[in-house]
Amino acid sequence: MELNIHTETLAAVFALSVALGALTSRTGFCTMGAVSDWINIGDLGRMRSWMLAIATAMAGLVGLESAGVVNLSTTYPPYRTPQLAWLRYIVGGLMFGVGMTLASGCGNKTLVRIGGGNLKSLFVLAVGAVFAYLMIFTDFYASTFGWMNDWTLSLDARGIDSQALGSVVAGAVGGDAATLNRALAWIIAAALAVWAFASADFRRNIDHVAGGIGFGLAVLAGWWLTAGPRAAAWKEWAEFADVMPSRVEAQSYTFVGPMADGARWLLDPTNTALLNFGLMALAGVVVGAFIHALASGKFRVEWFRGTADVLRHGIGGALMAIGGVLASGCSVGQGITGVSTLALGSAIALLSIIAGSALTMKATMWWLMRD
Repeated sequence: MELNIHTETLAAVFALSVALGALTSRTGFCTMGAVSDWINIGDLGRMRSWMLAIATAMAGLVGLESAGVVNLSTTYPPYRTPQLAWLRYIVGGLMFGVGMTLASGCGNKTLVRIGGGNLKSLFVLAVGAVFAYLMIFTDFYASTFGWMNDWTLSLDARGIDSQALGSVVAGAVGGDAATLNRALAWIIAAALAVWAFASADFRRNIDHVAGGIGFGLAVLAGWWLTAGPRAAAWKEWAEFADVMPSRVEAQSYTFVGPMADGARWLLDPTNTALLNFGLMALAGVVVGAFIHALASGKFRVEWFRGTADVLRHGIGGALMAIGGVLASGCSVGQGITGVSTLALGSAIALLSIIAGSALTMKATMWWLMRD
């Protein structure tokens, strides 16, 4: 690939993702782990770290957007679309929450575990990539879940041009949508940060604090790279390229859609136009986690304990992929990146993911203790 603004952007995403993979591996930042600690032992440390990541990304993004540094008029996926697919967000979020619990981690954690030598997670990634590909690039979604489109709420038909929370509030009670969105973003980000730091145990845990702030800053950096000062030049270059490259849009970290893109690229590996933000993120997180695992002496090859373990992880990978596509994102893609835009659908998906994971853990505990 020749050196140009596109390859420079992809290289920057890869480097950022290597750092993110190492950080996540070092700090134990994990969205499923946050739910597990809360449900199983009543520990909110990693949940506070997750909420701090949201607060960091949200506060940074509203600051950049208010200053006119980033433009989120269109994004991938379309977080602020006026088409509120609430049923997809709920069902997809629940499925993803169940899936990430069965698969022992969300998309990001799966990549980190692969970097640490976990071959079970490599199997989860392969299954997830197949089902994500089916959902995005074949008729599987239309034939199986297309009926959900009939339940989509068209906010623009009600005079609301975006599902950003400020726009929804403005449509309901009046006021300037942009001003309300800024105010609500600052308020919510501050409330989440205050809640996170209200715990003395959390404040003393450097890993939790660094993981939350670091992950939030990585999401913010993704937005800056793709929607910031160089974004217009990047998109203009792509429009005039001999072959239009994939996903040249404002975006940040999400891990299910890129699984489908990875499967598509593997079917045509010489086609460099298929390399995009998501693929660089997938590869970078694995490499970063691998480097940390080697440096810390924690690299361990792990395989399945038996057939039941294989089935559980396979079903988990499939549910994560299907649910993540339905919900337009995963526990990172919707739960941090999407929520940072203050999109109503992202909040619905986030709550559904947490509920799906928590219910699965409760059901598993009941099953193990029934005798």
